[in-house]
Formats: sequence, C-alpha cells, structure tokens
Amino acid sequence: MRIPRAGLRVTLSAAGAAALLAGTLTVAPPAQAEVPRSDPVACPANIGDKAACYTGRDGNGAYYAIAIPKDWNGDLVVHAHGGPDLGAASDPARSVEDLDRWSVMVDEGYAWAGSSYRRGGYGTRMGAIDTEQVRRQFVAEFGEPERTFLHGQSWGANVAAKTLEMYGDRRGPYDAALLTNGVLGGGSRGYDYRVDLRVVYQFYCNNLPRPTEPPYPLWQGLRADSTLTTAGLRARLSECTGYDLAPAERTAVQQRNLDDILAVTKIPERTLESHLRFAVFTFRDIVHTRLGGRNPFSNTGVRYTGSHDDRALNAGVARFEADPAARRDLSYDSDLTGDVEIPVLTLHAIDDPTAFVEHESAYRMTLEEADRDRHLVQTFTRESEHSQLSKAEYANSMAHLARWAETSRRPSVRSVAESCAAFDRTYGTGCFYDPGFRPGPYASRVEPRPDGGRDWPAMTAAQERRWSRIEGVGIAP
Repeated sequence: MRIPRAGLRVTLSAAGAAALLAGTLTVAPPAQAEVPRSDPVACPANIGDKAACYTGRDGNGAYYAIAIPKDWNGDLVVHAHGGPDLGAASDPARSVEDLDRWSVMVDEGYAWAGSSYRRGGYGTRMGAIDTEQVRRQFVAEFGEPERTFLHGQSWGANVAAKTLEMYGDRRGPYDAALLTNGVLGGGSRGYDYRVDLRVVYQFYCNNLPRPTEPPYPLWQGLRADSTLTTAGLRARLSECTGYDLAPAERTAVQQRNLDDILAVTKIPERTLESHLRFAVFTFRDIVHTRLGGRNPFSNTGVRYTGSHDDRALNAGVARFEADPAARRDLSYDSDLTGDVEIPVLTLHAIDDPTAFVEHESAYRMTLEEADRDRHLVQTFTRESEHSQLSKAEYANSMAHLARWAETSRRPSVRSVAESCAAFDRTYGTGCFYDPGFRPGPYASRVEPRPDGGRDWPAMTAAQERRWSRIEGVGIAP
C-alpha cells in the first residue's frame, strides 16, 4: 500500500533533517536482511544541503545513488543513465554525477534513485534490471513512495523504455515515464547511421585500419586486440578530414573528405568524432564482448547518396550482411515492442546532434502499431544539445507527467508548452517548445535496410515472447 502524500510530509517535517542525515525515515520499514544498507554521503554540489544523499552497491555489483529532499513530496524518480560507458566494472561516480546533473528533480521535491549498472558495455536489459533493482533498494530502506516515475536520457531512455515494458504494467511499480533525447529506435536499427559512418569513413580515409595494419571486417568496429585509443582515433580522423582545424587550414583533400562524409551520413560536424567513437569502440564491445564475435549489422542494398561521386562510393564501400542470430540477440536486448500501459511523455531537442529527433518517429510508430499510442505524448524543443535540456522544461515535464498519472487526463502538446513559463520564473533557463513540430520518418534521416527497415516496431511483442524461450538469447547481464 502506498503512503499518502500528506502523511509523508507530516512525518518528514516532524522528523526533520537529523533523521534524514542519520539515514532513516520514520515511514520506512526495517531494511530487509538481504538488502545491504546505503551509506549517508555528502550530496553533490547542485543539491548541497537540500536533501539527504546515500550511495551503495547492490547484490549484482551495481553502484547507485539516492537522494531524499528535506521537503519530499512523496514521489520517487528512478533514473536510467545513458552511454553505454565502456569500463569493465560499475562506475561508482556515474550515478552521483547524474544526480548532480538532474538536480532539478530534487529541487522539485522528488526523491531520486539511479544505478550505475553492474558493469560497463552494452546491455539494455541489464540496465533495465539494475534500474528496477535500485527502485527496490529505495523501497526496502525508505518505504514505498506515493508514486514512482522513470526517467531516462539518451541510451538511458532506451533502458527506461525497456524497463517500462519489462516491469511497468498498470499493476506494476511505475506510474509514468519521462524519456528525454532518447535513442528510441533500439539497437538493431538505431545504430544503422553509425554503421554507415563506419564504412563511408573507411572508403574515404582508408586509415582504420591502414593498409599496413591487419585487416578486419568493419562491422567489428575494431579488432578485439587493437590498442587504438580515443586519442589515436582523433588523430586519424584529423589526418583524413582536418575536422579539428579551421576550414582555411585544411587541405583540399581533407575538406572534400569531410564534406562527403557529412553529406552522405547526415551527421553534424560537431559530433562527427563522438559518432565515430561509438562506431569503433562501442561496436567492438557489442560484437566481440557481447555477441561472441558475431555480426548484428547490415548495409546490403543501401545506396549511399550526397557525395561528389556516388557511383564510386557505392562501388567501393564495404558491404556485409548480418548474422541472423546476432541480429536477433541485439534486437531482443534493446528493441522496443510498444507494450506500454502507463503514461509516457517524451522531450526531445529538434536539433539534437547525437540522438536524432527522428528516433521519436520510430517510437511513435512502435506504439501506434501496438495500439498503445494513447499512452504517449511527445514534445519537442528548439534546442541543439543532447546531454541536457532546460531545467524549466524538465520541471514542467515532471509536473504534467505527475498530473497525468494522478488524473488520467492526457495533456496536450500545447498545454505542456504553455505552462513552462511558470517554471522558468524559478529556473531562468528558458522554454523552447515548438508545439507544431513533428519529426520526419526515421528513414528520412537514416538509410533504411531493404528487409523491412521502414516498418516499426523492429521487434513485436510476439517475437519477443518467442525469442524469450530460446536458451541464451540476447546479451548476458
């Protein structure tokens, strides 16, 4: 049974800051023996003394962070972080850094819980399991919140959306979700533009690998035993394109290479390096570490356009076909079925240079095909950053999501936009909503593969059920 909101306020007010800082709340039941207790710690800078903060490590090895405002409104935000980070182990700093970054949630009175996940590397279902685990950790120590909301940013939005599908039915622990700047096309198609970048880059640059280095298929991203570093990658990218130089300092060949790569892949110049890092180092993690060396990617049948010589490009670019079992495992791990039963509000920068706004079209079509789009409201802003949006917009989004969960009245896009100014009087970070914007199809930004690449969902609920019966399917936690 959920604790009434008013009861929580009275209890916390009476208990005061001392009880919070001692790591206990009078509304909380005793922690279960199998759940390790969290350690009280100093809150990150953007929170300061507005809350009591805790960190710990769960039974799966995932570090986590928790914050409870001194004026707690009784609700909990469970956060799924983006990435994926590529370290071998759980990073104890990651969840604390995200708590600091999204301190607006605590400012608005929400408790916060976020996991660093049990390891680095790719694993959307792993992230979902660890996200649910940190919610359970919170409940075991501090009691059942009145309402529980999911939040995910970037790849974390994919993790949060997967958490919704795994745990978020109408009788489940989650009441609603906020997905911001999300990679909502999933893994089996959501990285096709990086597949294209990987092969187009190599066609023009021919330095990854160099002709003097051991060859490997480009779908691997990088040889498993390669010692290439991010600094080394930057040096090769600069050598070929001069991307880090002023235009006047580039050679004619560098400028043409850069122009061709950007025109064909539709990737913004300012994030070219980060996208290439993903197509090299994260692809290596996906292929070698998570899928046992099998190839989940394909570019067969794709025609590349926009270069100064498309005929030469299409004749010379590397081509490959996915291993069906590898593609199935990546799809099972990360693709979304649209099986959503609770409110979902998305917020996406129109000019997001990392998670293109067309990911929202893929997600909308996924929910439409599942006949669940009544649970979805999508909002868009005239912003151009990926990692963080306006604090006023986050606060405004959470207020609408909470009202939707409480009243079952779905907000309109315009009503969300119009209410932001009230929050901006507090935060002063601006409101940039564009209520009339609607993104183009995913295929307008990313070259669709011939085998149904224009159709969504990429994985149906029926496929997911069938695949779940296959021993060892997916990516291991």
